[in-house]
Amino acid sequence: MNLAGKILKMFGWTVNVTVPDYPKCIICVAPHTSNWDFILGKLTYASIGRRAGFLMKSSWFFFPLGWIFRKMGGIPVYRKNKRGSLVDQLVERFNSTSRLAIAITPEGTRSRNTRWHTGFLQIAYRAEVPILLGILDYGTKTITISDVVLPTGEIDADLKAVQTVYRSTQAKYPEKFAKDNA
Repeated sequence: MNLAGKILKMFGWTVNVTVPDYPKCIICVAPHTSNWDFILGKLTYASIGRRAGFLMKSSWFFFPLGWIFRKMGGIPVYRKNKRGSLVDQLVERFNSTSRLAIAITPEGTRSRNTRWHTGFLQIAYRAEVPILLGILDYGTKTITISDVVLPTGEIDADLKAVQTVYRSTQAKYPEKFAKDNA
């Protein structure tokens, strides 16, 4: 067991990852109600010997944090992007590399959000990459990645299928996770 696995175990977390190590994928992570979700996600993927990048709002990418986040795989998201859509940029990034995993929190915020962003579905469909469903369950202290979704391009149906997986999950701050949406 590596250091990341030991840290998770020390704090009582169990990791259950049964999906293959896809060379390219999106990891849909939910619920996202705390900054601890980021730390748990990074530790989980490191504990199984894999690397994944992540999206984070650009305001966090100031010196020296920006340098650290980029080294960890961080991709800044500019809310008023003049370089084209984030979806287009990430599809191009997937198409121009042989290996890329990106963790995305479709809630887009740690606050309660009843409407998930669908960009992760659009990116996966257009780049033809699978979506791994990462579940952070604070109730059982279990982090699971065992479901894979291959998007069909039918955004509403794909989103509903993804959200269904998270219905029984307990967030760190349950009042911030819109289960009625999932």
